[in-house]
Amino acid sequence: MMLQLDHIETYLDQFHILQGVSLSVQAGSITVLFGRNGAGKTTTLRSIMGLAPIRHGQIRYLGEEIGHLPTYSIARKGIGYVPENQGIFHDFTVEETFRLAMQKNDDEQKEKLAWMLDLFPDLGHYWKKKSGHLSGGQKQMLAIARAYVNSNGLLLIDEPSKGLAPIMVEKLMFHIESMKQKTTVLLVEQNFMMASMIGEQYYLMDEGKIVRGGAMQELKDDADTRQKYLGIA
Repeated sequence: MMLQLDHIETYLDQFHILQGVSLSVQAGSITVLFGRNGAGKTTTLRSIMGLAPIRHGQIRYLGEEIGHLPTYSIARKGIGYVPENQGIFHDFTVEETFRLAMQKNDDEQKEKLAWMLDLFPDLGHYWKKKSGHLSGGQKQMLAIARAYVNSNGLLLIDEPSKGLAPIMVEKLMFHIESMKQKTTVLLVEQNFMMASMIGEQYYLMDEGKIVRGGAMQELKDDADTRQKYLGIA
C-alpha cells in the first residue's frame, strides 16, 4: 500500500470531524472518496497533509509514519496536493508557477514538466499568460500539473470538476486517468458518473466515518447504497 490511514481522529476547534477514518490506497491506482457535502472528505485530505492535524490514529506513506509531521515535511516526502480552491497565484504566469513549484529543477522534474505540457497542451500555449486569466479548466490543469512535478508518486486531488462545464469535466477526468501511468491518485469528487469511470477503488464517507469501501464496480451496481449515501440512483 502506498498510503494507509488507520483510525484517524481529527478535530476542527471543538468539532469532531473525522471519527476513526481508515482507508488504503494501492500504488498505481485511482481511489475515489465519495460522500455528501460535510461528510469529511476534504478534512481527510487536509489531515493527510498535516493541514488539519490528527489527534489519534496513524497515517503511513510508503510504510513511514507521517501523521504528526508538519505540512512542509509531508510535502517534501513527495505527496502532491491539489486543494479544492486550486491554490494557484493569479498574478504569476504559468511559467512562474512551475518555476516556483520545481524545488530541484533536476532532470527528473524537467521530465515530469515535459509530460505535463504534453498531457495539458493548453499550459504550453499560455506559458507567458498570468494564471488568473486562464479558464476554470485550465486553472485546474495548472494546479494538478504543479502538484505533480513535485510529487513522488501520490497526488491528492480535491473536487477537480467543481464549477466546470460538462465537456471540461470529461476532458479533465480523461487526463487524470492518463496520469495513472506514472502516479497514484486519491480523488475527492462529487461527480459520481465521471469519477466512477476512472476510479478502481472507492470509499464512502458519512458524518466523518468510512461506511463502505471496495471495488468501484460494486458501487456502480449498488443503487441502494448510492441513493442512501449520495442521493443518486
